[in-house]
Amino acid sequence: MNQPAQIQVNGRQYRLPQQPTVIVCVDGCQFEYIEAAAAAGVAPYLKRLLAEGAVFKGDCVVPSFTNPNNLSIVTGAPPAVHGICGNYFFDPDADGGRGKEVLMNDPAYLRADTVFAAAADAGASLAVITAKDKLRKLLGYRMKGICFSSEKADQVTLEENGIEDVLGLVGMPVPDVYSAELSEFVFAAGVRLLETRHIDLMYLSTTDYVQHKWAPGTEGANAFYAMMDKYLARMDELGAVIGLTADHGMNAKHDPKTGEPNVIYLQDLLDDWFGKGVEAGGARVILPITDPYVVHHGALGSYATIYLPANADRDAIRSRLAALPGIEVVLTNAEACARFELPPDRVGDLVVVSDQSVVLGTSASRHDLSGLTVPLRSHGGISEQTVPLLFNRKTEGIPGKARLRNFDILDVALNHV
Repeated sequence: MNQPAQIQVNGRQYRLPQQPTVIVCVDGCQFEYIEAAAAAGVAPYLKRLLAEGAVFKGDCVVPSFTNPNNLSIVTGAPPAVHGICGNYFFDPDADGGRGKEVLMNDPAYLRADTVFAAAADAGASLAVITAKDKLRKLLGYRMKGICFSSEKADQVTLEENGIEDVLGLVGMPVPDVYSAELSEFVFAAGVRLLETRHIDLMYLSTTDYVQHKWAPGTEGANAFYAMMDKYLARMDELGAVIGLTADHGMNAKHDPKTGEPNVIYLQDLLDDWFGKGVEAGGARVILPITDPYVVHHGALGSYATIYLPANADRDAIRSRLAALPGIEVVLTNAEACARFELPPDRVGDLVVVSDQSVVLGTSASRHDLSGLTVPLRSHGGISEQTVPLLFNRKTEGIPGKARLRNFDILDVALNHV
């Protein structure tokens, strides 16, 4: 019997898929969402997966944000390898060497190849569908195949996206970017591609709009997982190997009595301690959760990195920050990059992680919280690191590990089911 063709990407070997393989990244999905929906009887397929499939609790990348984790999943490697350590970072070389805070959604920032591009080069048929367009170019970097977003589904072209008339294919209008339907479009499109085309490897990446608003087991959350359940069941019927994970978990970050966000505004504190702001040579706080879609979280997350002035007493500032109520850990650049496998040149002098119920901000005046229609739920810290890894087939021969990472999912799906 001939052995399946293999590819090597970022030091790992992968077999090319022998049957349609669908990898799903459910944004903001901690294990409790799946368990609650299954227990409520609204997600029978997921309930069957929990009972009969291969089920693991794993770790995501810290910072537990969308871009670092999606890119880790598709490269099979941590941010230290692929370079994407946030949605947003401080680029000291930008703006003529003066430095600038920029979105890290340009493939120019990517330092590693993806498994998808390599599989396509080896002859596999690929499809990547994302909810938000911010991820599309990163996930589809150098990949021959279909790649589009729900957000811009009405703008696809054969040349740019490898497909035409997605709206006609799916039979849904373009969803609002702040809606559960943005994720449903991803699943619906995935099913239609499997029904109408030969697809070897597919990646579906959703948005966490629902998880930011609804806790596990609530009406809105269960409705979302019930929707997802029917599409996953259909993919299974079509013969697909399914691997499901998440980019991060999600936790309540508000005062349970008042509903107000529990925020530590780091830039305000540091400006007060230094007696001057960024423009006058003070410290600079970067929040890597920042992206163009901040309505549901107000750019508040549980991870921040700080750039200090050259003459600052780093250890004294670190100790002072670590003593604040609600701070879980404060690490130096070297410590954070070693612990979380991050690229040192894209991380500040200090990394601050808040605890499960607290978020970090820059200055209170810089955060527009008017879009928070429900008490804040967010992510970014160590407390949002646990994620599910579910497979609809039994696994075998997984190398011994204390715990899987979400970016092991392609290895398991292609090599061990």
